[in-house]
Amino acid sequence: MFGIIRPCRNRLGPELRESWLAHLCGLCLALRDDHGHLARVVTNYDGLVISALVEAQSGRSRRSAGPCALRGMQSADVAVGAGARLAASVSLVLASAKVGDHVADRDGVFARAPMRGVGRQVARRWAAQATETGLDLGFDTALLVDAVRRQSAVEAAAGLGSSVLAVTEPTETAAAEAVAQTAVLAGRPANAAPLREVGRLFGRLAHLLDAVEDLAADRASGAWNPLVVTGTTLEEARRLCEDAALGIKLAMAEVEFADDRLVHVLLVHEVRESIRRAFGDPRSHGPHGHPQGRPGPYGHPGSPAGPHGPGSVPPPGPVPPPSAPGRGGPPVPPKGGKKRRRADEPPPPGSGLWSWPKLHRPPVTRGAFLGCLAVLYQCGTCQYCCRDPYPGPFSGKPREAWCNCDCGPGCDCDCGCCDCNC
Repeated sequence: MFGIIRPCRNRLGPELRESWLAHLCGLCLALRDDHGHLARVVTNYDGLVISALVEAQSGRSRRSAGPCALRGMQSADVAVGAGARLAASVSLVLASAKVGDHVADRDGVFARAPMRGVGRQVARRWAAQATETGLDLGFDTALLVDAVRRQSAVEAAAGLGSSVLAVTEPTETAAAEAVAQTAVLAGRPANAAPLREVGRLFGRLAHLLDAVEDLAADRASGAWNPLVVTGTTLEEARRLCEDAALGIKLAMAEVEFADDRLVHVLLVHEVRESIRRAFGDPRSHGPHGHPQGRPGPYGHPGSPAGPHGPGSVPPPGPVPPPSAPGRGGPPVPPKGGKKRRRADEPPPPGSGLWSWPKLHRPPVTRGAFLGCLAVLYQCGTCQYCCRDPYPGPFSGKPREAWCNCDCGPGCDCDCGCCDCNC
């Protein structure tokens, strides 16, 4: 359930994008400083919200960091302090639970006994490191660990007709406690109650969106999925997500912030964007209501705009040849050469240094050795930030790069928060 919030750099604007990157880098460096380089692999977009919430309530706390490959070998100011360390602790707990689930399910690289042993050791180590950091901050991570451990029992008890919210409850509880702790660290205890509600609803949203995005793959492989097991329709799942997004917005209005601009964009605007990515844009005329040209939960892309109107489906039959220039069709590239790329334009996905690892459909998983090698190589070649999409180093699933725009057709990226009345 990592990466629900993936803001577009244009929607954030220069100032908020710089702040967002400061928290992302701060989380990564907090993991490195407290727990070593291996722990940096659990850095995730959603975890940095914890750091951002602490800073939004208490004020900026930054330091200068040296050059990094993921920043194009540029130095930057990064978030430091209790917020970044709490985000690191929470990320380690969630990563420990994720690895533990894969080991229990004998999934992917953990299908063989030796790798399951390695997975158990990694999960235990991360859980212990999370506890160490949590205790140093006065936060009992046992609340999170207990909620995560109950997940398997809750899933085992679920069946057709069960409420999907019973399945999301452990995730909601864990997220609620983590987000409420930001009020304690910021010295604003009155904010704990509304922030606990923000965390609870965010946990619900993250769990449901994760289930929607994995629905097609889980059906194909027969893996456990809460929507399938409980018989929850996509329409009902979307309703629950929309309700959770509205609840987050209302609860955020009750929190006293020093500067809420970034967290408002992340937890109000970008939460709505995450719902749009998972379910599609209901205003689109494409099939299943998915955004034009973007895949939906079943893996069927919405039709691009064509001569029959935006989102229309072309009639069956042979594909007509491209129109000549000046006749309303797409431009025809000149013969005898390829389109040249600007010097400042990143290479297209899958070319040059980005030709490995390859994107496969369906995704091809990698073993522990190749997966770790892919992590190091993708880090060094800036694929996480600039190759869009890039393949997950272990899962092989396509992932969105954090510095690329994911806006659909017709999106006004410069609007910021101007359309928000909250």
